[in-house]
Amino acid sequence: MEAIFRKAGPLLGSLAVPGDKSISHRAAIVGALSSGLSTIDNYSTGADCASTVNVLRGLGVEIEGRDSLLVVHGIGGNGFDQPPGELDCGNSGTTMRLIAGAVAPYPVAVMLSGDRSLMKRPMGRVIVPLTLMGAELNASDKEGHPPLRVRGGGLHGIEYSPPVASAQVKSAVLLAGLGAEGQTTVNELAPTRDHTERMLRRSGVDVTTDGLKVTLQPGVPEALDISVPGDFSSAAFFIAAALMCPGSRVTVTGVGLNPSRTYLLDLLKRMGASVETQSAQVDDAKEPEGDITAEHGQLMAIEITAEDVTEAIDEITLVAMLATAAEGRTVITGARELRHKESDRIRGTVGGLRAMGALIEETSDGMVIEGPTGLNGARVSSRGDHRIAMMLAVAGMAAHGETIVDGWEWTNISYPGFAGEIDRLRGGP
Repeated sequence: MEAIFRKAGPLLGSLAVPGDKSISHRAAIVGALSSGLSTIDNYSTGADCASTVNVLRGLGVEIEGRDSLLVVHGIGGNGFDQPPGELDCGNSGTTMRLIAGAVAPYPVAVMLSGDRSLMKRPMGRVIVPLTLMGAELNASDKEGHPPLRVRGGGLHGIEYSPPVASAQVKSAVLLAGLGAEGQTTVNELAPTRDHTERMLRRSGVDVTTDGLKVTLQPGVPEALDISVPGDFSSAAFFIAAALMCPGSRVTVTGVGLNPSRTYLLDLLKRMGASVETQSAQVDDAKEPEGDITAEHGQLMAIEITAEDVTEAIDEITLVAMLATAAEGRTVITGARELRHKESDRIRGTVGGLRAMGALIEETSDGMVIEGPTGLNGARVSSRGDHRIAMMLAVAGMAAHGETIVDGWEWTNISYPGFAGEIDRLRGGP
């Protein structure tokens, strides 16, 4: 499937993006583990979060509703049903890693599989700690590629220091710790998104954070009643579109402003971008949210380090695109992790933007971009990656001529209505 994008005039107006993917995954899983009925409003409509719901249903969890409103009947510590066959996680690495942790305390044997892309993504990072806790995990090879087999039961808490900063690994260990004997502690290398800790705390679980140390006491979460804020990573594409298209001013309303997710805003301010936020005060068990307004203006090149990449891993491809419009040389280093996402995002970003005339070079762990350089329409490929597809669509709106993005269907993973929202903003407020 292909989608066509042409140079946009000013993008004007406001919009609300779908519910946050990361929070939606966790709300469904914590709701499934809880006692009672959990209501989740504004659940992400993307295919990844649907995969989590489908896997939970395959484990015997009753989930009512569809689309963005769900009612989850929690198992309350009683355990999951033994699934009759393998459980399909689709394209979602988050589903596979977090479900592995959630089922590990229970005496079930589960096989987690996925699509071709997911089967290429190693799961060793969760295999190691969950095995240390007493679960039995096996993959198809020594690199940890799926399908992932999990046989749970009889867990004990551990103190674990992941070799890489990963919110998914931390979350898998904490979810397993709910059903383990004794406390579980994760010592992070660097701060990662804390959605799981906030949600468990909100559900009455004893979770404490001391610097980079997160400690959880076992227990059964209480039922949730939650409205998921808008997805910041989805909002980022509209922020970038406003910054790229002359005369634009766009406001994204009700978007999640968790400090562990919004580091892109710091990078944009370093680039001289006109971006403002308005947020409401909340306690540490709830997710902060508010409005973000972005306006077109001159951008400046910056240097992106490994620390920056860790804080804004999902948005680095957008920063590279924005760098084509920035004055000077932008250097991105320490981004090797991007090669192990749904696609090799370094190669996909460089290949797509270079086809459009960008002066961009690939390095072993990043990219170098010279700007400003006018972009020209071209036929480009999503490479089976929703973020690459939407980044190239934004580039197409700033380019002369027509840009055709092949593999557009992959945007259904996170944002099925993205193209329609762009068309609406073209029409003004």
